[in-house]
Amino acid sequence: MSDELAWIQAAQKGDLEAFNQLVLASQDAVYHVAYRILGERAAAEDATQEAFLKAWQAIGRYRGGSWRAWLFRIVTNVCYDHLRRRKRRPTVPLEPADSDGEAVESPAWLADTDPSGDPEAQAERTALRQALEACLQQLPPEHRAVVVLIDMEGFAYAEAAHALGVRLGTLKSRLARARLRMQRCLQRFPELLGVFARLKHGDASQ
Repeated sequence: MSDELAWIQAAQKGDLEAFNQLVLASQDAVYHVAYRILGERAAAEDATQEAFLKAWQAIGRYRGGSWRAWLFRIVTNVCYDHLRRRKRRPTVPLEPADSDGEAVESPAWLADTDPSGDPEAQAERTALRQALEACLQQLPPEHRAVVVLIDMEGFAYAEAAHALGVRLGTLKSRLARARLRMQRCLQRFPELLGVFARLKHGDASQ
């Protein structure tokens, strides 16, 4: 039996210490997802705490399957609630996708520009990260969440669909539209053109 499963089973019997172990194992990933969806550190911290509280209250209803998907469904729903309360839902309509909803290739802008310690490469990574955050915040929340889970957190399509409570076809359609908008948004950052030129042959499909 894995540690995770043992902690879950103990937590379902009311063992708070076991649940705390689950929190420690996943709190960084939960915070990162909340931050990327909400775009504010304080809000992400609040959402992370609220999500774990809801998870503790609901853990008795967990019936197996991907624990990560179950947990992140709670996290994304909490983030959506925060956005609704802040009334920050974008109203700009989505641009049509040039995809039929099937899986699309992982975009080159997700690749690390250079894992070395070269100062120029580090500056490029910082600029790319800042541009990604800016463009990500322009997506509708439901599409932002798809990009975060699949392209940034490495979820498989089926796992992300379960986490978001949507059909697989719906998820793929949202992902295609979101990636298209991200790519078009990033083209407005001319300082990144050199990065994209080096990455254009580095795409890898999931």
